[in-house]
Amino acid sequence: MYKDKSILITGGTGSLGKELTKYIFEFHPEIRRVIIFSRDEQKQFVMAQEYPIDKYPQIRFFVGDVRDKDRLSRALNGVDYVIHAAAMKHVHIAEYNPDECIKTNIGGAQNVVSCSIDQNISKVVALSTDKACAPINLYGATKLTSDKLFIAANKIKGNKPINFSVVRYGNVMGSNGSVIPFFINRKKLNNTLPITDPKMTRFNISLIDGVKLVFYALENSIGGELFVPKIPSYKILDVANAIGPNCEKPIIGIRPGEKIHEEMITSSDSFNTYDIGKYYVILPDDKKIKENFEKNNKFKKVPLNFSYNSRDNEDWESVESLRIKINSLGLNS
Repeated sequence: MYKDKSILITGGTGSLGKELTKYIFEFHPEIRRVIIFSRDEQKQFVMAQEYPIDKYPQIRFFVGDVRDKDRLSRALNGVDYVIHAAAMKHVHIAEYNPDECIKTNIGGAQNVVSCSIDQNISKVVALSTDKACAPINLYGATKLTSDKLFIAANKIKGNKPINFSVVRYGNVMGSNGSVIPFFINRKKLNNTLPITDPKMTRFNISLIDGVKLVFYALENSIGGELFVPKIPSYKILDVANAIGPNCEKPIIGIRPGEKIHEEMITSSDSFNTYDIGKYYVILPDDKKIKENFEKNNKFKKVPLNFSYNSRDNEDWESVESLRIKINSLGLNS
């Protein structure tokens, strides 16, 4: 599937983009070209030191913004597969800068769809978030809109042999701006770990498991699916106790747009959701797509009114399992 093919990763200098790149070169060295598309030239400069052209002749660094349709179209020329990871992702920053979030997360998504169709891309996988499920903040609302754009793109592509799918998952352990590096830095700074709400829970996924989900979608999608991994939850207090058991933990209250618990599949989604083993898949309410999916697979639908949320999850991280995983990140906790 990857021999003599080209992959472009939007937001390719982010935590997941770098892990995707590492995975590609480790497991698919037969790839013809890997294009890192992002708007931060400094991050591209740093990443280029990790992937020098003499050792990785397939890699290309392309400075550009998904908001810029012409630049994106140029970057996609001759590309086979697209992984769309570019987004504004911080909830409170999106609340304060709503127009910027909309331009990137919705306008940028529409540009990826349009340019991918125009440039005859074969497959597009877009990255979503648990916050897109029953959203209460702007970030989640823009990502839900983005999800809808990519799923609907399968209807507007005409006769072109391109398919679009989405992957949705929870907090990526150790990613830039996430709670674990934040707590580690606060522990070093003043031995205080601020807790928004002691009842708060979140889904937890490692970078490599996020990458494996993306490639599962890339290799198995037929178009229109939204893939959701089965992953553990954690309590925010357990994360704090894993990192700084002796630190002070003042309760500061939740920030604008935050939920106490996250959800990845709502009960309304259950009518179109299938259990496929390691993952769930939500199909659009489209008879043809459902028939194609059921014809090629023997997976069963989840029970009606099934929901998948971080509070009622059956799989949980403990303080000890979190401590082991955090130490393995090498963040000097």
